[in-house]
Amino acid sequence: MTPSLPRTVRAVDTAQLLDLAQEAAMHGFSQRLPVDWLQEHLAAEATHYLFPTLIQRLRHRPEVPLQWRCQQLLTVSTGEQIWGLLDVLPDTFDKIPETLDTASRKDIVSRIERAVTVREWVERIAADADPEEMPRN
Repeated sequence: MTPSLPRTVRAVDTAQLLDLAQEAAMHGFSQRLPVDWLQEHLAAEATHYLFPTLIQRLRHRPEVPLQWRCQQLLTVSTGEQIWGLLDVLPDTFDKIPETLDTASRKDIVSRIERAVTVREWVERIAADADPEEMPRN
């Protein structure tokens, strides 16, 4: 029986998020950011958020366990919040304590909907660092 998708948001610190990304990598889940990228770009003392949005089952790869595709709101080292995806095992997600009240969960979902994507943020950071993009006097 497929577990039902929870309609909640869970808060995790950076160390927990790195563990989740490592678990996703170990299982070969398709929606995850590389752990080394996360270590480089996440704010070390930040809280990040996971919001399950769909049940992911790979029928063509039966060895891959069922997972929940979560939207994630990440706080990066610049202090900005960006949007990404992370596939998480249902049992792993269930072990994350429920710490947010209803108003906080609604606020986080709203922020996810307005956040720039990881890709957009990376492209902007790269363009800002590119000397060819610098205005000339």
